[in-house]
Amino acid sequence: MGLFDFFKKDKESKEQQESLDRGLEKTKTSFFNQLSKAVVGKSKVDEEVLDDLEGVLVHADVGIDTTVKVIKRIEDRVARDKYVSTGELDRILREEIADLLSDNNSGSTAVLERPDNTGAPFVIMVVGVNGVGKTTTIGKLAHRFHSAGKKVVLGAADTFRAAAVDQLIIWGQRVGVPVISHGMNTDPASVAYDAVQKGVEMQADVVIIDTAGRLHNKVNLMNELSKIKRVMQKVIPDAPHEVLLVLDGSTGQNAFLQAKEFTKATEVSALAITKLDGTAKGGVVIGISDQFNIPVRYIGVGEKMTDLQLFDRRTFVNSLFSKQ
Repeated sequence: MGLFDFFKKDKESKEQQESLDRGLEKTKTSFFNQLSKAVVGKSKVDEEVLDDLEGVLVHADVGIDTTVKVIKRIEDRVARDKYVSTGELDRILREEIADLLSDNNSGSTAVLERPDNTGAPFVIMVVGVNGVGKTTTIGKLAHRFHSAGKKVVLGAADTFRAAAVDQLIIWGQRVGVPVISHGMNTDPASVAYDAVQKGVEMQADVVIIDTAGRLHNKVNLMNELSKIKRVMQKVIPDAPHEVLLVLDGSTGQNAFLQAKEFTKATEVSALAITKLDGTAKGGVVIGISDQFNIPVRYIGVGEKMTDLQLFDRRTFVNSLFSKQ
Protein backbone atom coordinates (compact mmCIF):
# COMPACT_ATOMS: atom_id res chain seq x y z
CA MET A 1 0.00 0.00 0.00
CA GLY A 2 1.31 3.45 -0.91
CA LEU A 3 1.82 6.12 1.70
CA PHE A 4 -1.29 8.03 0.60
CA ASP A 5 -3.60 5.10 -0.22
CA PHE A 6 -5.70 5.56 2.91
CA PHE A 7 -6.97 8.90 1.58
CA LYS A 8 -9.02 6.95 -0.95
CA LYS A 9 -11.24 5.63 1.82
CA ASP A 10 -11.85 9.16 3.09
CA LYS A 11 -12.73 10.36 -0.40
CA GLU A 12 -15.36 7.68 -0.82
CA SER A 13 -16.98 7.96 2.61
CA LYS A 14 -20.35 9.53 3.24
CA GLU A 15 -18.88 11.70 5.99
CA GLN A 16 -16.32 13.20 3.64
CA GLN A 17 -18.94 13.86 0.98
CA GLU A 18 -21.14 15.65 3.50
CA SER A 19 -18.15 17.69 4.65
CA LEU A 20 -17.40 18.67 1.06
CA ASP A 21 -21.02 19.65 0.43
CA ARG A 22 -21.05 21.84 3.55
CA GLY A 23 -17.71 23.41 2.73
CA LEU A 24 -18.86 24.46 -0.74
CA GLU A 25 -22.27 25.71 0.38
CA LYS A 26 -21.45 29.43 0.00
CA THR A 27 -20.13 28.95 -3.51
CA LYS A 28 -23.04 26.72 -4.49
CA THR A 29 -25.65 29.15 -3.15
CA SER A 30 -24.08 32.10 -4.92
CA PHE A 31 -23.66 30.16 -8.16
CA PHE A 32 -27.20 28.84 -8.37
CA ASN A 33 -28.71 32.19 -7.39
CA GLN A 34 -26.85 33.85 -10.26
CA LEU A 35 -27.52 30.99 -12.66
CA SER A 36 -31.25 31.20 -11.92
CA LYS A 37 -31.22 34.89 -12.82
CA ALA A 38 -29.35 34.14 -16.05
CA VAL A 39 -31.94 31.62 -17.27
CA VAL A 40 -35.15 33.12 -15.89
CA GLY A 41 -37.78 33.22 -18.63
CA LYS A 42 -35.50 31.24 -21.00
CA SER A 43 -36.28 27.74 -22.21
CA LYS A 44 -33.10 27.04 -24.12
CA VAL A 45 -29.42 27.87 -23.92
CA ASP A 46 -28.71 30.68 -26.37
CA GLU A 47 -26.02 33.31 -26.85
CA GLU A 48 -27.50 35.59 -24.21
CA VAL A 49 -27.62 32.79 -21.64
CA LEU A 50 -24.00 31.90 -22.42
CA ASP A 51 -22.94 35.53 -21.99
CA ASP A 52 -24.62 35.59 -18.59
CA LEU A 53 -23.10 32.23 -17.69
CA GLU A 54 -19.66 33.61 -18.48
CA GLY A 55 -20.24 36.32 -15.88
CA VAL A 56 -21.43 33.75 -13.34
CA LEU A 57 -18.27 31.66 -13.75
CA VAL A 58 -15.99 34.69 -13.55
CA HIS A 59 -17.77 35.83 -10.38
CA ALA A 60 -17.09 32.40 -8.88
CA ASP A 61 -13.38 33.02 -9.63
CA VAL A 62 -13.08 30.20 -12.12
CA GLY A 63 -10.76 32.57 -14.01
CA ILE A 64 -11.02 34.18 -17.43
CA ASP A 65 -8.99 31.63 -19.41
CA THR A 66 -10.76 28.62 -17.94
CA THR A 67 -14.17 30.29 -18.26
CA VAL A 68 -13.55 30.87 -21.97
CA LYS A 69 -12.71 27.16 -22.36
CA VAL A 70 -15.89 26.11 -20.55
CA ILE A 71 -18.11 28.42 -22.60
CA LYS A 72 -16.53 27.16 -25.83
CA ARG A 73 -17.23 23.56 -24.84
CA ILE A 74 -20.88 24.37 -24.11
CA GLU A 75 -21.20 26.31 -27.36
CA ASP A 76 -19.90 23.28 -29.24
CA ARG A 77 -22.33 21.05 -27.40
CA VAL A 78 -25.29 23.30 -28.14
CA ALA A 79 -24.30 23.37 -31.81
CA ARG A 80 -23.98 19.60 -31.88
CA ASP A 81 -27.21 18.83 -30.02
CA LYS A 82 -29.16 21.61 -31.76
CA TYR A 83 -31.25 22.24 -28.64
CA VAL A 84 -30.19 22.34 -25.00
CA SER A 85 -32.74 23.37 -22.40
CA THR A 86 -31.81 25.70 -19.55
CA GLY A 87 -32.98 23.01 -17.14
CA GLU A 88 -30.07 20.89 -18.26
CA LEU A 89 -27.45 23.62 -17.86
CA ASP A 90 -26.14 22.68 -14.41
CA ARG A 91 -25.75 19.03 -15.48
CA ILE A 92 -23.99 20.03 -18.69
CA LEU A 93 -21.70 22.39 -16.77
CA ARG A 94 -20.79 19.59 -14.40
CA GLU A 95 -19.98 17.21 -17.24
CA GLU A 96 -18.03 19.68 -19.35
CA ILE A 97 -15.92 21.03 -16.47
CA ALA A 98 -15.10 17.54 -15.22
CA ASP A 99 -14.14 16.50 -18.77
CA LEU A 100 -12.03 19.66 -19.18
CA LEU A 101 -10.07 18.88 -16.02
CA SER A 102 -9.76 15.26 -17.07
CA ASP A 103 -8.38 16.32 -20.46
CA ASN A 104 -5.75 18.41 -18.67
CA ASN A 105 -4.95 15.58 -16.27
CA SER A 106 -5.80 17.88 -13.38
CA GLY A 107 -6.44 16.46 -9.95
CA SER A 108 -4.59 14.18 -7.58
CA THR A 109 -5.90 10.71 -8.19
CA ALA A 110 -2.39 9.26 -8.39
CA VAL A 111 -0.96 7.57 -5.30
CA LEU A 112 2.32 9.07 -4.12
CA GLU A 113 5.16 6.58 -3.92
CA ARG A 114 8.80 6.86 -3.00
CA PRO A 115 10.90 6.54 -6.17
CA ASP A 116 13.12 3.94 -4.54
CA ASN A 117 12.94 1.13 -1.98
CA THR A 118 15.44 2.47 0.53
CA GLY A 119 12.84 2.68 3.30
CA ALA A 120 13.74 6.30 3.99
CA PRO A 121 10.83 8.63 4.87
CA PHE A 122 8.81 10.52 2.26
CA VAL A 123 9.76 14.18 2.68
CA ILE A 124 7.22 16.95 2.04
CA MET A 125 8.37 20.57 2.02
CA VAL A 126 5.44 22.95 2.51
CA VAL A 127 5.60 26.50 1.12
CA GLY A 128 3.20 29.46 0.95
CA VAL A 129 2.72 33.01 2.17
CA ASN A 130 1.67 33.88 5.71
CA GLY A 131 -2.01 33.56 6.48
CA VAL A 132 -2.98 30.91 3.92
CA GLY A 133 -3.34 28.16 6.52
CA LYS A 134 0.04 26.56 5.88
CA THR A 135 0.85 25.42 9.40
CA THR A 136 -2.74 24.29 10.02
CA THR A 137 -2.60 22.26 6.82
CA ILE A 138 0.58 20.59 8.05
CA GLY A 139 -1.12 19.75 11.34
CA LYS A 140 -4.11 18.23 9.56
CA LEU A 141 -1.86 16.21 7.26
CA ALA A 142 0.07 14.94 10.28
CA HIS A 143 -3.22 13.91 11.88
CA ARG A 144 -4.24 12.00 8.75
CA PHE A 145 -0.97 10.13 8.50
CA HIS A 146 -0.74 9.43 12.23
CA SER A 147 -4.33 8.18 12.36
CA ALA A 148 -3.50 5.77 9.55
CA GLY A 149 -0.67 4.29 11.61
CA LYS A 150 2.14 6.18 9.88
CA LYS A 151 5.17 7.51 11.75
CA VAL A 152 5.40 11.26 11.26
CA VAL A 153 8.05 13.90 12.05
CA LEU A 154 7.41 17.64 11.72
CA GLY A 155 10.10 20.27 11.16
CA ALA A 156 9.47 23.84 12.34
CA ALA A 157 11.63 25.60 9.73
CA ASP A 158 9.51 28.76 9.61
CA THR A 159 11.85 30.35 12.11
CA PHE A 160 11.08 33.99 11.26
CA ARG A 161 7.80 33.97 13.19
CA ALA A 162 7.63 32.76 16.78
CA ALA A 163 3.92 32.11 16.30
CA ALA A 164 4.62 29.68 13.46
CA VAL A 165 7.06 27.65 15.54
CA ASP A 166 4.76 27.63 18.57
CA GLN A 167 1.73 26.71 16.46
CA LEU A 168 3.49 23.73 14.91
CA ILE A 169 4.63 22.52 18.33
CA ILE A 170 1.03 22.71 19.55
CA TRP A 171 -0.12 20.73 16.52
CA GLY A 172 2.54 18.11 17.21
CA GLN A 173 1.36 17.75 20.80
CA ARG A 174 -2.27 17.56 19.71
CA VAL A 175 -1.60 14.91 17.07
CA GLY A 176 1.03 13.05 19.07
CA VAL A 177 4.01 13.36 16.74
CA PRO A 178 7.51 14.77 17.34
CA VAL A 179 8.35 18.31 16.23
CA ILE A 180 11.95 19.32 15.57
CA SER A 181 12.41 22.96 16.50
CA HIS A 182 15.37 25.25 17.19
CA GLY A 183 13.19 28.21 18.11
CA MET A 184 12.81 31.58 16.43
CA ASN A 185 15.52 33.32 14.37
CA THR A 186 17.53 30.14 13.86
CA ASP A 187 18.74 28.67 10.58
CA PRO A 188 15.76 27.08 8.75
CA ALA A 189 18.00 24.72 6.81
CA SER A 190 19.49 23.39 10.05
CA VAL A 191 15.99 22.64 11.37
CA ALA A 192 15.10 20.83 8.14
CA TYR A 193 18.32 18.80 8.29
CA ASP A 194 17.68 17.69 11.87
CA ALA A 195 14.03 16.85 11.10
CA VAL A 196 14.98 14.63 8.17
CA GLN A 197 17.77 13.05 10.22
CA LYS A 198 15.27 12.34 13.01
CA GLY A 199 12.91 10.80 10.48
CA VAL A 200 15.60 8.43 9.27
CA GLU A 201 16.64 7.49 12.83
CA MET A 202 13.09 6.63 13.93
CA GLN A 203 12.26 4.97 10.58
CA ALA A 204 9.42 7.42 9.98
CA ASP A 205 7.11 7.12 7.01
CA VAL A 206 6.85 10.85 6.35
CA VAL A 207 8.65 14.05 7.32
CA ILE A 208 6.82 17.35 6.80
CA ILE A 209 8.87 20.56 6.77
CA ASP A 210 7.24 23.95 7.37
CA THR A 211 9.01 26.90 5.70
CA ALA A 212 8.91 30.66 6.09
CA GLY A 213 5.76 32.31 4.75
CA ARG A 214 7.52 35.22 3.13
CA LEU A 215 5.73 37.41 0.62
CA HIS A 216 5.83 35.65 -2.73
CA ASN A 217 7.67 38.51 -4.48
CA LYS A 218 10.74 38.49 -2.19
CA VAL A 219 13.87 37.86 -4.24
CA ASN A 220 15.58 35.76 -1.56
CA LEU A 221 12.80 33.19 -1.44
CA MET A 222 14.40 31.04 -4.14
CA ASN A 223 17.78 31.05 -2.41
CA GLU A 224 16.30 30.11 0.95
CA LEU A 225 14.23 27.23 -0.39
CA SER A 226 17.15 26.00 -2.48
CA LYS A 227 19.39 25.95 0.60
CA ILE A 228 16.82 23.94 2.57
CA LYS A 229 16.64 21.41 -0.26
CA ARG A 230 20.43 21.07 -0.51
CA VAL A 231 20.80 20.50 3.22
CA MET A 232 18.05 17.85 3.35
CA GLN A 233 19.70 16.05 0.43
CA LYS A 234 22.77 15.47 2.59
CA VAL A 235 20.58 13.01 4.50
CA ILE A 236 18.24 11.77 1.74
CA PRO A 237 19.68 12.50 -1.73
CA ASP A 238 16.30 12.84 -3.51
CA ALA A 239 14.53 14.90 -0.82
CA PRO A 240 12.11 16.60 -0.86
CA HIS A 241 9.84 14.17 -2.66
CA GLU A 242 7.04 16.70 -2.78
CA VAL A 243 6.93 20.49 -2.60
CA LEU A 244 3.40 21.39 -1.51
CA LEU A 245 2.22 24.96 -2.12
CA VAL A 246 -0.64 26.04 0.13
CA LEU A 247 -3.02 28.66 -1.28
CA ASP A 248 -5.95 30.46 0.36
CA GLY A 249 -9.00 29.82 -1.84
CA SER A 250 -10.85 32.80 -0.38
CA THR A 251 -8.34 35.20 -1.97
CA GLY A 252 -9.54 34.31 -5.46
CA GLN A 253 -7.29 35.62 -8.20
CA ASN A 254 -4.53 36.46 -5.72
CA ALA A 255 -4.12 32.70 -5.29
CA PHE A 256 -3.34 32.50 -9.02
CA LEU A 257 -0.65 35.16 -8.63
CA GLN A 258 0.91 33.38 -5.67
CA ALA A 259 0.96 30.11 -7.56
CA LYS A 260 2.71 31.77 -10.51
CA GLU A 261 5.37 33.35 -8.31
CA PHE A 262 6.07 30.25 -6.23
CA THR A 263 6.35 28.03 -9.29
CA LYS A 264 9.04 30.42 -10.51
CA ALA A 265 10.87 30.30 -7.18
CA THR A 266 10.86 26.54 -6.67
CA GLU A 267 9.69 23.31 -8.27
CA VAL A 268 6.20 23.04 -6.82
CA SER A 269 4.83 19.52 -7.34
CA ALA A 270 1.41 19.74 -5.65
CA LEU A 271 -1.12 22.29 -4.38
CA ALA A 272 -3.36 22.51 -1.33
CA ILE A 273 -6.22 25.04 -1.52
CA THR A 274 -7.63 26.01 1.86
CA LYS A 275 -10.53 27.99 3.40
CA LEU A 276 -13.05 27.07 0.72
CA ASP A 277 -15.79 26.94 3.35
CA GLY A 278 -15.46 30.68 3.99
CA THR A 279 -15.89 31.93 0.42
CA ALA A 280 -18.39 32.07 -2.43
CA LYS A 281 -15.46 31.85 -4.86
CA GLY A 282 -14.74 28.12 -4.65
CA GLY A 283 -14.54 28.04 -8.45
CA VAL A 284 -10.92 29.10 -8.02
CA VAL A 285 -10.09 25.41 -7.60
CA ILE A 286 -11.34 24.73 -11.13
CA GLY A 287 -9.27 27.55 -12.59
CA ILE A 288 -6.10 26.63 -10.75
CA SER A 289 -6.56 22.95 -11.65
CA ASP A 290 -6.93 23.88 -15.30
CA GLN A 291 -4.26 26.58 -15.61
CA PHE A 292 -1.33 24.97 -13.78
CA ASN A 293 0.31 21.75 -14.79
CA ILE A 294 0.47 20.86 -11.11
CA PRO A 295 -2.08 18.63 -9.33
CA VAL A 296 -4.35 20.08 -6.67
CA ARG A 297 -3.64 17.45 -4.03
CA TYR A 298 -5.77 18.67 -1.11
CA ILE A 299 -8.65 21.05 -0.42
CA GLY A 300 -9.65 22.51 2.94
CA VAL A 301 -13.40 22.73 3.51
CA GLY A 302 -13.71 23.35 7.25
CA GLU A 303 -12.06 23.66 10.66
CA LYS A 304 -12.11 20.00 11.68
CA MET A 305 -9.02 17.85 11.26
CA THR A 306 -10.96 15.67 8.83
CA ASP A 307 -11.94 18.66 6.67
CA LEU A 308 -8.68 18.53 4.72
CA GLN A 309 -9.57 16.24 1.83
CA LEU A 310 -7.80 14.62 -1.06
CA PHE A 311 -8.98 16.50 -4.14
CA ASP A 312 -10.85 14.47 -6.73
CA ARG A 313 -12.01 16.50 -9.73
CA ARG A 314 -15.25 14.62 -10.41
CA THR A 315 -16.30 14.44 -6.77
CA PHE A 316 -15.56 18.14 -6.37
CA VAL A 317 -17.42 19.22 -9.53
CA ASN A 318 -20.39 16.98 -8.74
CA SER A 319 -20.66 18.54 -5.29
CA LEU A 320 -20.16 22.09 -6.53
CA PHE A 321 -22.88 21.86 -9.18
CA SER A 322 -25.38 19.69 -7.33
CA LYS A 323 -28.58 21.26 -5.99
CA GLN A 324 -29.37 20.49 -2.39
